[in-house]
Amino acid sequence: MGAFDVAIVGGGLVGTAVAYGLARQGARIAVLDEGDVAFRASRGNFGLVWVQSKGLGMPEYAAWTKASSDAWAGLRDALRDETGIDTAFARPGGFHVCLTDGEMERRREQNKRLHNQPDMVPYEVRFLDRKDALDLLPGLGPEVVGVSYCPLDGHANPLKLLRALHAALARRGAAYRSNTPVQRIERSGDAFALTTPAGTILSGKLILAAGLGNARLAPMVGMTAPVRPQRGQILVTERVAPFLKHPLVTVRQTDEGSVMIGDSLEEAGFDDRVGHAVVAMMADRAVKTFPALRGVRVVRTWGALRVMTPDGFPIYQQSAEHPGAFLVTCHSGVTLAAGHALNLAPHVAAGCLPDAAFAAFSARRFDVRAAA
Repeated sequence: MGAFDVAIVGGGLVGTAVAYGLARQGARIAVLDEGDVAFRASRGNFGLVWVQSKGLGMPEYAAWTKASSDAWAGLRDALRDETGIDTAFARPGGFHVCLTDGEMERRREQNKRLHNQPDMVPYEVRFLDRKDALDLLPGLGPEVVGVSYCPLDGHANPLKLLRALHAALARRGAAYRSNTPVQRIERSGDAFALTTPAGTILSGKLILAAGLGNARLAPMVGMTAPVRPQRGQILVTERVAPFLKHPLVTVRQTDEGSVMIGDSLEEAGFDDRVGHAVVAMMADRAVKTFPALRGVRVVRTWGALRVMTPDGFPIYQQSAEHPGAFLVTCHSGVTLAAGHALNLAPHVAAGCLPDAAFAAFSARRFDVRAAA
């Protein structure tokens, strides 16, 4: 199966973004993908590049998210130049719609708590009443009370992003191994030996970016990945004439004209099926937001599993027992793609995650010791 500078376990948006960044550093890369038996969050992604509301309880995450959003145009341009694939990234600013006064008040309070945190990165969030919101979002329904708006929010086409990352890796000579689950990881001298059904792969460095599979793999290299599935469901409509320039956190119009609707956070274990009650609720809220959607046909629905840690924030960590092995896991593979490719990957290539930037993201934050 060969020897490589870096083996990345996981061929989704997280793994391929880091792999692309490493390939840009000149590393010989192998990407090991479990295959279609995997729970593929990357193919069920809503496509937001979102900043507002991120980081309550961890201001470092707010800064990391903003930095990735700021870098996204550079990633879009680099991938388009290399592959000819347009990821459809745009950053027109995004909205969170509130349908009741209570929702609006809770939104204001959450934003106040977020931005009052010590060391919180500053950025603009504006609250608009219905009248002012209509100037930016024509067609809002009469039940919309108001919105929050952040100019840093945007969106992209997640399938085109995944395709572009894979195409760029192929152009740079990376080895992609589909249907290649990793069964065992051991040290072999200065290298990691990854046992797969197709044989053994040797690599100088190792990145675990296997989503929910990291829970099984991380202990093999002295780390823990306390991740759980969280189901999200999505509706997609037929293509309609452009009417929505700005993404909303639960509704967005894609570059191809279809409308995506997603408003589901469910603790359902590893069940990724679609539930009629949930999609009916999502459709009802979308129609209240934009009544013109009432007559638009739904053409697809799906459920997918987010990769969630106990506090909802990412894990970035190098193994103390096995230096050169890194754990990378998050539930925001689109938003953080630029950060993974252009910021995280160069540190992995250098062999160290600086404490100043990454210590807060270590899984060691979940260690709980009983009081003496």
